[in-house]
Amino acid sequence: MLSLPPLRHAVNVPQPTQTTPPAPATASAPSADPDASTVDRLMQAAAHAFADKGFHATTTRDIASGAGLSPAGVYVHFGSKEELLFHLSRSGHESALRLLRAAIAAHTTPADQLAALMARFSEWHVEQYQVARVVQYEHHHLTPDHHAEVLALRKEMDSLVRDVLDRGLADGSFTVDDSADTGDTALALLSIVVDVARWYSPTIRRSPAEIGATNAALALRLVGAGR
Repeated sequence: MLSLPPLRHAVNVPQPTQTTPPAPATASAPSADPDASTVDRLMQAAAHAFADKGFHATTTRDIASGAGLSPAGVYVHFGSKEELLFHLSRSGHESALRLLRAAIAAHTTPADQLAALMARFSEWHVEQYQVARVVQYEHHHLTPDHHAEVLALRKEMDSLVRDVLDRGLADGSFTVDDSADTGDTALALLSIVVDVARWYSPTIRRSPAEIGATNAALALRLVGAGR
């Protein structure tokens, strides 16, 4: 699912290929990266805590502890827990939007573009599953102004997918039931990807590429362009 802005979050690093069964995932906070900046460490700790416990159940003490700081250390950089969630949500959405644009730009036909964006977006939800879980499921806890900013980014992503669908319908490569308005199909496609953040765990023995390929194939079949 691409790389997030250049913050050295442990949760933003793809899982290495394993030759032995992975150890069961635990809910304990990851160790703070000693080479990361304080803000980076707070973002990393917040991503882990929000993904594991949810926004409301997470305390600033949880985040500070995960970042190796005192509870007061959070407020040196962020005015509130909500502000930290906003920065994490905005960063994740902007990163995902760049990924979708790059996947589309790398191909010329609607079918190839749809397959590429579904594959890469799915991979992002695997490689950065904790950030993705926060991005996709915790944004409704934001203040109205912050939520509106994040919602605008989500609408841009939807618009990119709908544009690919519209061009596929125009050139005859796609066939969908809601051809007059591709909104429902775009929603279904994005839902396939978003759900990866809900069910994925590092204990699952499928690589990001394998999950991406499966979802790309599902998408093409959904629009009548199965290969």
